[in-house]
Amino acid sequence: MVKEECKALLDALSKVTACYRHMVLTIGGTSDSQNLREELKKTRQKAQELAVANRNKLTAVLKDKSVSKEDKAEFERLWVIFSTCLEILEIDMRRALELGHEFPLNVPKKHLIQTGMSGGTSGVAARAMSIQNMKYEAEHNIDVVDLKDLENEINQVGEMMYEMEMKVNVPQWTVEAKQDPGAELKSTISMGASSIGMISVEENKSFCDISKVLAGIIFSAVLIIAIVLAVCVVKLS
Repeated sequence: MVKEECKALLDALSKVTACYRHMVLTIGGTSDSQNLREELKKTRQKAQELAVANRNKLTAVLKDKSVSKEDKAEFERLWVIFSTCLEILEIDMRRALELGHEFPLNVPKKHLIQTGMSGGTSGVAARAMSIQNMKYEAEHNIDVVDLKDLENEINQVGEMMYEMEMKVNVPQWTVEAKQDPGAELKSTISMGASSIGMISVEENKSFCDISKVLAGIIFSAVLIIAIVLAVCVVKLS
């Protein structure tokens, strides 16, 4: 039961962290707006709430001496994934702080970041918050006021990561993965795509075979010409 709760919390944190990164990349671009800044604030706060819940659950379990060796290995794996999510969140929060300083909303500016993204981000924020529609209540100067709060929250996340290392020491290199790198991506490939890949591989192989044959013929011809010339030189001399 505890294991399933930890996995559910971790899945939620991963989703919110991914949504936050998606929105951070739109700061300073054509999708930037006051609504985006409010969405960023609510999303990162949601991520921090989930992070605290994850930390409390996993810390309590990993400190429990009665947990079996097999279960402990699984919880340590979840702990490493959780730590990685926190590191990604902190990196994106720092990036949001830097971009927020560079691109204040109420100052005339030129959109310098050509991300290729367009449209609003309310759908992404709603998925992160697990709600249908976002409600916007922030003041018009949220882009300036929120930067100080963001700076404080970055320090809080850094302190949380430090405390985690002090309370529970789980070196990442001691935790074994349960599947090969990229296995989750390979599992989503359809049979149709796989068959297309097989066809392309076969075509490449046949093309390589033909190239080898041609190269062999050319090399043999050059070798024969060289031998003939050598014989002629010997006879003439």
